[in-house]
Amino acid sequence: MANVVVVGSQWGDEGKGKIVDWLSQRADLVVRFQGGHNAGHTLVIDGISYKLSLLPSGVVRPGKLGVIGNGVVIDPHALLAEIGRLTDQGVKISPENLQIADNATLILSLHRELDGLREDANSGVKIGTTRRGIGPAYEDKVGRRAIRVMDLANPDSLRGKIERLLTHHNALLRGLRRPEISEDTIFDELMAVAEEILPYRATVWKLLGEAKNAGKRILFEGAQGTLLDIDHGTYPFVTSSNTVAGQAAAGSGLGPGSLDFILGITKAYTTRVGEGPFPTEQENEIGQFLGEKGHEFGTVTGRKRRCGWFDAALVRQAVSTNGISGIALTKLDVLDGMEELKICTGYKIDGREIDHLPASQGEQARVEPIYETLEGWNEPTVGARTWNDLPAQAIKYVRHVEELIGAPVTMLSTSPEREDTILVEDPFHD
Repeated sequence: MANVVVVGSQWGDEGKGKIVDWLSQRADLVVRFQGGHNAGHTLVIDGISYKLSLLPSGVVRPGKLGVIGNGVVIDPHALLAEIGRLTDQGVKISPENLQIADNATLILSLHRELDGLREDANSGVKIGTTRRGIGPAYEDKVGRRAIRVMDLANPDSLRGKIERLLTHHNALLRGLRRPEISEDTIFDELMAVAEEILPYRATVWKLLGEAKNAGKRILFEGAQGTLLDIDHGTYPFVTSSNTVAGQAAAGSGLGPGSLDFILGITKAYTTRVGEGPFPTEQENEIGQFLGEKGHEFGTVTGRKRRCGWFDAALVRQAVSTNGISGIALTKLDVLDGMEELKICTGYKIDGREIDHLPASQGEQARVEPIYETLEGWNEPTVGARTWNDLPAQAIKYVRHVEELIGAPVTMLSTSPEREDTILVEDPFHD
């Protein structure tokens, strides 16, 4: 059985929720492997919308096991609140359908506070953080002072770990002229959730290895998008984790040889939330049209997304850095009714042409897109479930996208509804 990794090939918000939900029907386990509750998506099942931020998509389906891997940073209060919201919608969540890596890092209140203080105090570049403590939690993980899920089970040794953590954080707070935090405050905060969190903990690397050996289908669910990757994204306007497909192995404990199919979720145009470069952004009526028709507002933050033309150069980069096997092209229907469409194929900078977005922040800000213009279509694509349902010009657009990015379209999504999907190749290879 193939194991499938789903990643975003742009700046996130590509429509991963629907595709992951569609695939989760076929999977036995659905695994989150990076990020936190700073990104989310909406699943629409039988007309009911479920908003997920931290929980794997599989938890809304009976008989599926959701797994939160060690690469995720977990705000225990946010997790319990999300479990509560889904429970109120009739979804049953228990250790039978949710397991959490015992070596996953916890987000604490001090991380959220520091996140906001830094963003407000930054007199230079605003990163556009969601202020949920993701970055500071990853910093503590790398700094080897993090509190992890397993630590909740050992209150006696926990105090020493909190003391080590606060040696760092109280020094930062003094520098920011903020009150210091007491050891008891953090200890009490953790003990308040320990009893509810601990039943979910598991040795996830072992669990996944056994599932693989038993022939189970595993779906790895990425958050954000490739261009927000801490290494390969538009640094420093990025998230604090690796969002590329390789992180599915490191962030779960299942080796890279078990990642059989990499599916890149790709929007038929481009969007971005927050600060940072965006070569094809349309700050005009075209951008407004795409934003309104595509309902481009963040699931978690509610922030309006910046909108622009499809950037084939960026997606081509994502295909390479992820090792993408095929893409799921989403929101094609948003382009219905546009007279002409543009696709960015490369850039001009300082009088020369280049075929990729450079890593330098200064150069990223100066690039100018090189466009190809294609004829649009008036007939609707919304709800199409076969190629025969698509207008000829829409098919030409899709085929040209394939040619420019160097990857085939495996799936094509034509509405938020799960069944409005054209399947070209089954990622699970059944």
